[in-house]
Amino acid sequence: MKANQSDKIGHLYRQILKRHCNLFNYEERKQIRLLLKTEYHYLSKLYRTDEQIWSDKMQIIEIVLTEIGLGKSAVLSILFQELVDNNRISTVLLEEKFQTSISSIIKGMNRVNELYRRNTALETENFRKLFLTFAEDVRVILIQIAGHLQIMRSLDSYPEEVRQNIAREASFLYAPLAHRMGLYAVKSELEDLSLKHTNREIYHEIAHKLNETKRSRDKYIAEFIGPLKEKISELGCEFEIKGRTKSIHSIYSKIKKQNTSFENIYDLFAIRIILEVPFEKEKAACWQTYSIVADMYQPNPKRLRDWLSIPKSNGYESLHTTVLGPENKWVEVQIRTSRMDEVAEKGLAAHWKYKGIKSESGMDEWLRSIREILENPELNAIDFMDEFKLNLYDKEVFIFTPNGDLHKLPKGATALDFAFSIHSDLGSKCVGARVNGKNMPIKYVLNNGDQVEVLTSPTQKPNSAWLNVVTTSKAKNKIRQALKEVEFKDAEIGRETLMRRFKNWKIEFEEGKISKLAKKKGFKTVSDFYQEIAHEKLDILAVREAYLELDKPFQNEQLAEMRRADNFTSDLQGISAKDDVLIIDQDLKGIDFKLAKCCNPIFGDEVFGFVSVSGGIKIHRTDCPNAPQMISRFGYRIVRARWSGKSVGSQYPITLHIIGHDDIGIVTNISSLISKEKNVTLRSISIDSNAGLFEGNLTIMVSDTKDLDIIIKKIRVIKGVKQVSRS
Repeated sequence: MKANQSDKIGHLYRQILKRHCNLFNYEERKQIRLLLKTEYHYLSKLYRTDEQIWSDKMQIIEIVLTEIGLGKSAVLSILFQELVDNNRISTVLLEEKFQTSISSIIKGMNRVNELYRRNTALETENFRKLFLTFAEDVRVILIQIAGHLQIMRSLDSYPEEVRQNIAREASFLYAPLAHRMGLYAVKSELEDLSLKHTNREIYHEIAHKLNETKRSRDKYIAEFIGPLKEKISELGCEFEIKGRTKSIHSIYSKIKKQNTSFENIYDLFAIRIILEVPFEKEKAACWQTYSIVADMYQPNPKRLRDWLSIPKSNGYESLHTTVLGPENKWVEVQIRTSRMDEVAEKGLAAHWKYKGIKSESGMDEWLRSIREILENPELNAIDFMDEFKLNLYDKEVFIFTPNGDLHKLPKGATALDFAFSIHSDLGSKCVGARVNGKNMPIKYVLNNGDQVEVLTSPTQKPNSAWLNVVTTSKAKNKIRQALKEVEFKDAEIGRETLMRRFKNWKIEFEEGKISKLAKKKGFKTVSDFYQEIAHEKLDILAVREAYLELDKPFQNEQLAEMRRADNFTSDLQGISAKDDVLIIDQDLKGIDFKLAKCCNPIFGDEVFGFVSVSGGIKIHRTDCPNAPQMISRFGYRIVRARWSGKSVGSQYPITLHIIGHDDIGIVTNISSLISKEKNVTLRSISIDSNAGLFEGNLTIMVSDTKDLDIIIKKIRVIKGVKQVSRS
């Protein structure tokens, strides 16, 4: 460093020490000067424009001390981070010289810097959580917030394109972090500065209007505060009352949220009453003050916010109310003590101070106690760190893809979990992973910050052992689904094998008899039976003999009767491929199909085709109760289908569910109505009466949905009918 630069930095440093005279003792100041002097030449080479960098450091230190309330450890970490990072000074040496812990802070700062070097997509909630996970010491986050605030205050000196990115980052990352830390003043300033650089026109318009109305606002605040001072002074404690204009960003948010203009925002400012009372008298004094305010001005009960009884999760305590002030204007009043006010302004650091912790080593002890509280859900304790402490995210790990994309998985997740989280096909073909440049097996347990590339093979297939490798429900479900699909294919192979052999033997293949045989052999499902055949675990000759044994005279007669019944139903459903009433898979005609009995589709319904296990295509309504399961589990077996032309000469059985009053003659009226319809035929009707109501099923034959809709409307207008629905 040049002499004049060194003098300027020294001047800034002395100013800080003067303002914070109790920060370091004489010996510690001497050690800092000595260490920095020793490394001046190295730092000047490292920084080149060292004057500005050291000036920025001093400004960050001032923010950390004055506006956030951190102490010795934070200052030392900011001063010596680069020297430690470049192995010029060890954290062990610094901790010995200054008797304070800084290794976790510097380690966290380096990890956050590493995160930025990855150029991760910042605008995600995952980035916020990863940021917090890497920052194992909360002070790292506080220092990062201070650093970004310092940059935002000098943002005018940056190029325009860089300025926009930094301003957006302040809005979506650092302002919310400051809010979670309880740093409301910092949060508001970050939001205002971000708005200033991302939407200058709006910012300057609101700022101009605030400036124009400042005189009238100040006058109104004085009129409002005047009568209160006299009454509150009777409490016998020191206090301060001040008016605070709301931030420009807050006003802009209200304008957007309420879809109104600046002139219609009534609560442009808030009155803050700050009491100086002992800790044990705080709540009583706040409520007494509220009583005085409520007696003097009419409160809005819907706008009372009590954060005294239950503080916010970040430690914020205050009592907020909205009252009707002079000129019938609503005014927000905040009542708190000086301790609460400092916690509200400095967040966590002030909370540590008022917890009775005298040193930052005590802070570490307090953090450990918080960790225990968070890890034990049975303990009834405040969890104000729930949104930003590492422990909250202990149950999650964050993984990078080779492209730098970020993925969140539960702690304990494996490389195979990661593969399935990206895509089920990738998971099914996974043979391992390349983690941080090293090949790892599928069972490798992922760690925070791992960069993972999934390795695949076209011959790889899921197996049941994979269920013990993965931990996520998504991966388990995908594996089970893949295993079922494999089982289905094996079952089809077994079925086709058996059908082919039966054809060679001139034996009629009947599904009903096969089901009986499978059950007789002890199989839970026919699919299991077919799989055993495909795997050649069953002697197919023994299967033939067992099948033929089922062919006894009375059984043949029974089966023949069942076939006749099936043929009758098929005739009623009345669709043959040659009619070309249905077009399957865009323009394929003449394909054999059956109408599914689970939803009974008719001409005019929106339908789809499903390739069944037994062969052929079954037509289902799109609103069939089984449709979601079929589509999600067997999407590859779904084919498009639509009705074509007009329904000529075909009728379909439809069951209508009817509910109504049990009036005399209502069944006759329904039957009579249907008999008069040309294109509708009544097949059956069953009615059950109970407690003055009837409920029944009506099976009719109709040509298409148009006729069905007409008959439903006519039945609904019959006296006594309350509800008609298609089953």
